[in-house]
Amino acid sequence: MAKKPGPKPGSKSSKLSVYLYIPNIIGYTRVLLNCFAFHVCFTNKILFSILYFFSFVCDAVDGWAARKFNQVSTFGAVLDMVTDRISTACLLVVLSQVYKPGLVFLSLLALDIASHWLQMYSTFLMGKTSHKDVKDSSNWLFKLYYGNRMFMAYCCVSCEVLYLILFYLSENHTETLMDVLTTNLQKISILSFLIATSLVGCAIKQLTNVIQLKTAADACVLYDIDKKQKQ
Repeated sequence: MAKKPGPKPGSKSSKLSVYLYIPNIIGYTRVLLNCFAFHVCFTNKILFSILYFFSFVCDAVDGWAARKFNQVSTFGAVLDMVTDRISTACLLVVLSQVYKPGLVFLSLLALDIASHWLQMYSTFLMGKTSHKDVKDSSNWLFKLYYGNRMFMAYCCVSCEVLYLILFYLSENHTETLMDVLTTNLQKISILSFLIATSLVGCAIKQLTNVIQLKTAADACVLYDIDKKQKQ
């Protein structure tokens, strides 16, 4: 008996199957968790911190699930990055409203979005399948960041932990960022240790973002030059 043909590529059923990949479902869950987290951020800081950090941890889980169940997809990768960028952006906007100067956090927000957007765009221009493919880069820190998962995880977790701690420490929405950091770093406690280690990782990530921005911009410019020479 002849086998029944499967769904044709591009059909509704095949598209639906990608949308329902396990890692993508985890991605939708992350979006919902973040929406609710920011809904309660000013009324329940503890619940906000738990939900936000749990959503952040799910970022690693969906990557594992994609490899485990052979469900890696371009849509999933984009969903993952967009969720990361928007959730971090929202937290930075909140921090810019509760600390002075707020421009510090808005600058970090602009750097984060610009560097990742340019990196994604330059990746497609060069015909690569992943924005993490930086083997041809000449910068050792850039290659270490994307080439070593543990190092990348340390930097990313450090940023999120530092932002969460700063939000938790904010009280009357008039604090100066440097005063809060200086006061808490002078204390001998687990919190001061977390702030110190997170500051180091966060600083490395911001430096990597600057390198990423410049590297991706150079790639776009070289693409334009090469395109004109071929005309």
